[in-house]
Amino acid sequence: MKYLIPLLLLGLPSHAASVVPNFTRGTVSSETTTRTEIIEIINQVEYATGTSYTVTGSNINIPDNPTHGALYTIVEQGAPFQFTETFMGPGITSETSIERTTIVDSFTTSISVFTQ
Repeated sequence: MKYLIPLLLLGLPSHAASVVPNFTRGTVSSETTTRTEIIEIINQVEYATGTSYTVTGSNINIPDNPTHGALYTIVEQGAPFQFTETFMGPGITSETSIERTTIVDSFTTSISVFTQ
């Protein structure tokens, strides 16, 4: 049976017909709409690994080697004075969080005209 099918196909005549287009001109149009949405989340954390100690002022007696918790005195009693003491230990110094969304909409139209 399996040898019979190829023998049957060999005996059949085949014919080809030419294909002639049936149009003289045509138009193809296409429209594409795209929407892209990008969501960005940026988290920035800054760390300090050491310590910082700062002392400033006017009319204040500041020792040669100022340390945290040292004794500071006013030079001229009753006169105006200013004193600032800043101590920063290790850890997070600042934290910034940004969230932004960008949306891009695009619309494309294309037209093809062809003639024969």
